[in-house]
Amino acid sequence: MKTRVRQSLLIAILLITAGAASAQDTLRFSLFEAKEYARQNSYTIRNSSLDVESAKKKVWETIASGLPQVSGSAHYTNYLNLPVQLIPADFVGGESGDYIEVTFGQKFNSDFGFTVDQKIFDGSYIVGVSSAKLYLQLSDQAKEKTEIEILHAVEQAYYGAMVAHENSSILSENLANNEKQYADTKAMFENGLVEEQDVEQFKLIVQNSQNAIIKAEREIRVAEMVLKYTMGVDVNTPIGLTDDIATFLNPLLLEKEDTTVFDYTNHIDYRLLDSQRLSQDKLLKLEQSAYMPTVSAFYTYNKTAYGNSWNLFKSNVPWFPSSMWGLNISVPIFSSGMRMAKVKQARFELEKAENDQLQAAQSLQMEYLTAVADLESAVDQFVNTADNKELAERIFEKSKIKYANGIITSSDLAVTESQFITAQSDWVASAMQLFNAKINLDTAIGN
Repeated sequence: MKTRVRQSLLIAILLITAGAASAQDTLRFSLFEAKEYARQNSYTIRNSSLDVESAKKKVWETIASGLPQVSGSAHYTNYLNLPVQLIPADFVGGESGDYIEVTFGQKFNSDFGFTVDQKIFDGSYIVGVSSAKLYLQLSDQAKEKTEIEILHAVEQAYYGAMVAHENSSILSENLANNEKQYADTKAMFENGLVEEQDVEQFKLIVQNSQNAIIKAEREIRVAEMVLKYTMGVDVNTPIGLTDDIATFLNPLLLEKEDTTVFDYTNHIDYRLLDSQRLSQDKLLKLEQSAYMPTVSAFYTYNKTAYGNSWNLFKSNVPWFPSSMWGLNISVPIFSSGMRMAKVKQARFELEKAENDQLQAAQSLQMEYLTAVADLESAVDQFVNTADNKELAERIFEKSKIKYANGIITSSDLAVTESQFITAQSDWVASAMQLFNAKINLDTAIGN
């Protein structure tokens, strides 16, 4: 008996746990939460963050190249055959013109030591350090641009999913009304009050409504799949939207953009081009630094031992130390015009970067004004489309009443229902056009 009770309790706990787990499987997001999730989980943003971290290490790599560099070395040599050299015989009392064979050194020798190198002056190093910091700045700006693009993509996908859900909700309500009208008409036919054609016409209306809902549900799945992919959510995880579409539509219909406050210098694209211009300036300075001398210092310390026994590490084997320090100076003298050609090429690239920046200033202002005009047009079109949808819905509802009173035929009713479906589809398209225009304006501003 106790065993059965424990089993029942275990089953109950498992059911409760499974229910809680299934309730947590669906991730629900507002637009703000979806963007914040994407900041942390988007694969593209995560890669751009790694690029920034890599750039930081690149800065230190460049700085460290000018700091003291220490290297060590060790050698152990076993001469299987000692090298033989020939010397004049008269050196040791022999006949002039003859040579004798002699060997120098011992069978075993070993040495170890270290060398310290330090740059004292190098124009390319000075330019390289400042260029590395600029490279980090470019990486930060590239990450910022990537975040803007991903968050705009999340926003667009979120709007698409919201519009698809709203469309499906309206069409489902229309289907329910049509199904009721179909059932009523079928009952009237069975009582001999209407013709069979009316029943068939209403069946066709219901099937058209069902097809519209199937299409809307497919659009929901596609929109949510795109949203999950952009956010970095596993594509098999169900998600839900917590924001209402009116929250985003109403401000767009009421607010007017002030075209006098746009500052293109704060736009990420302009700042990226400015950093690229500075990069070209650094490259010009790098080529100019090739005319300067380079100076470096070094210090070397070694210890060497020799012997006829392989074990040179005995305490009675002497080790002979040696050390030295010095300076290395390299002065460029003549390169047949190669350095001058490189400097001129770098100067041309700098001028091109400056031209690109000037062109971008004009382009950004043009894109901003175009985006403002497109948003205004999208607002006007959406208002007209929304009015058309409401008008088509009212005509359809009145037609239902007229049909019930025998004033119009079922064919006339089908026409008004088709007008309503078309108006609803136009509303969906204009809503997405309005949201896209809003995103395009944010992109033009650089938000």
